[in-house]
Amino acid sequence: MTLNATQAPDSVEAAERQIRIDLAAAYRLVAHFGWDDLIFTHLSARIPGPEHHFLINPYDLMFEEVTASSLVKIDVDGNPVSPTPHPVNPAGFTIHSAIHMAREDAAAVMHLHTPHGQAVSAMEGGLLPHTQTAMIAGSGLAYHEYEGLAVDLAERERLVADLGDANLMILRNHGTLVVGKSVAACFLRLYFLERACEAQVLMLSAGRDALHAPPPETLSKVALQSSPAGMGLVAERLAWPALLRKLDRIDPSYRD
Repeated sequence: MTLNATQAPDSVEAAERQIRIDLAAAYRLVAHFGWDDLIFTHLSARIPGPEHHFLINPYDLMFEEVTASSLVKIDVDGNPVSPTPHPVNPAGFTIHSAIHMAREDAAAVMHLHTPHGQAVSAMEGGLLPHTQTAMIAGSGLAYHEYEGLAVDLAERERLVADLGDANLMILRNHGTLVVGKSVAACFLRLYFLERACEAQVLMLSAGRDALHAPPPETLSKVALQSSPAGMGLVAERLAWPALLRKLDRIDPSYRD
């Protein structure tokens, strides 16, 4: 979302407030599904406007503790743009800043270190197209080789080049990463990718013999059926409102 010069300050504040609520909800959902890694990994979202500001988690909070107001507003270098009682992890924003700045459509970026995502990231064949979920996720999947902890700014160019116009990425020997035009679209992609990785680990635990691979024409068909535009509508109008209702039943404090 890009604001133009005619938009009033209150509309800017309202837009940021909604993004804060959605991103806080995403953090809570990651914790709910057991995808968090203590205080590590990050979900980020771009705030509309020309300043290139972003929201990210306070480095000292568990994902289940994140609220809309506790999210830290940072610049492209990962530094807070206003006083905050919470520390932030600029190094952790290296990956996110590269993608946010290179892709206008990357309003949200989410990166995880789940056991299943890490397991698939270490497999030579990557994500296998043996389940419907994997076919949906794999139709827009890229790969990036592991270069060590993400503190080297020079890696950003290679990361962006490997991602290209894809919306999902396996970070080799590391984890998973997705981008989206909104927090809702990004989270739904994350859900499909993580579920696909989980299914693959379970599938391969029984051995590689006698696995049934779908025919190539089916892969192409599923790619068309799960286009980014179509999945975006499903996320925004169906899945995300349902997920917010779920969180409101469990603990609505993410909205605070």
